Amino acid sequence: MKNILTLSLLVLSLPVLAAEPRMDHSGMDMSSMSGMDRKMDMSKTKTKVVVKPKVKSSAISKKVPKKGRSMNMSNMDHGSMDMSKGSMDMSNMDHSSMDMGKGSMDMSNMDHSSMDMGKGSMDMSNMDHGSMDMGGMQMGKMQGGSAPPDARSPDYSQGRDFGPIAPPEMMGNGIMMSVMLNQLEVARSHGKTEGGYDIDAWVGSDWNRLALKAEGDTANSKLEDARTELLWRKPIDIFWNTELGLRQDSGKEKGQTWLAFGLNGISPYWLDLGGTVYIGNENRAALRLEATYDWRITQRLILQPTIEANLYSKDDPERDVGKGFSDLQAGLRLRYEITRQFAPYVGVEIVHQYGKTAELLRAYSEPTSKTIAVAGVRLWF
Repeated sequence: MKNILTLSLLVLSLPVLAAEPRMDHSGMDMSSMSGMDRKMDMSKTKTKVVVKPKVKSSAISKKVPKKGRSMNMSNMDHGSMDMSKGSMDMSNMDHSSMDMGKGSMDMSNMDHSSMDMGKGSMDMSNMDHGSMDMGGMQMGKMQGGSAPPDARSPDYSQGRDFGPIAPPEMMGNGIMMSVMLNQLEVARSHGKTEGGYDIDAWVGSDWNRLALKAEGDTANSKLEDARTELLWRKPIDIFWNTELGLRQDSGKEKGQTWLAFGLNGISPYWLDLGGTVYIGNENRAALRLEATYDWRITQRLILQPTIEANLYSKDDPERDVGKGFSDLQAGLRLRYEITRQFAPYVGVEIVHQYGKTAELLRAYSEPTSKTIAVAGVRLWF
């Protein structure tokens, strides 16, 4: 009789056993199951099937929480989970029905310190997170705000007294200056001893500088012709500067003042280029173009070709200047830099007048071209 009763119970429990694999665990709240031991050793636990013939499928469905509840894993202890001999394959898990929009998944207190995943693997390559709503998850504060108390001071002093030594400064913040005597030379031409100078000096910062440019020629210790410019120099690019200011011509001829606007810088292949437009009285205008290149034969021996051209919009007989293309100067100087600040040189320079300027010189029996040998020194302060 006892055997017949046992067989009847097994027959009645078959529908329940067949329904168990189709259970949906995606919405189960495991935190409310008080009878489940959270410290599960998955490597040693064996699955036991307990037959309960009186359990119905409707009773199982009542334990499934409603959609939108939270899954709290904050107190779960994974310390005893040994995954070294097996693997946790989550490749086919479907998270599409997990709704985190109204709740939160708090894992801040989870202990993963003893989880050994060295020999196993956690494969999440095929997990579907497409429908997961993570609107309730919060991230930490991004970088920004006030500097920490131990941040470096802006002047890099860190509160130290440097004594007689000037404190360090960032490049470009302070006032700097430079004086360059590009040419300081003497020459011999047509039985006369001539001299010349070419100066470029400035003071200021990387963004605003007051520049002085001066160039002139002397003959028999007297000033023949001079050009002096006072300019405001400002960069518009890494290699290019604009210049705005005044030019004053002086010498044996009558002086004249010009408004100057120029552009100079370094082009590709390290060619130094400059161009300046001048506006004078009586609607006079002039254009000056110049180019220089330093060909380094060695680190100290440099061959420097230069070229300069001038054009004028009107005739000016008082200064021996004619309309149009006026003159062209080309030079070739070889210098040796004993130091970067001191470099003697020798060279040759050709000066030729054209157009109406040449006609004015012929009228005064002056030569329209000359070739002179020069020797001088280049200084840098």
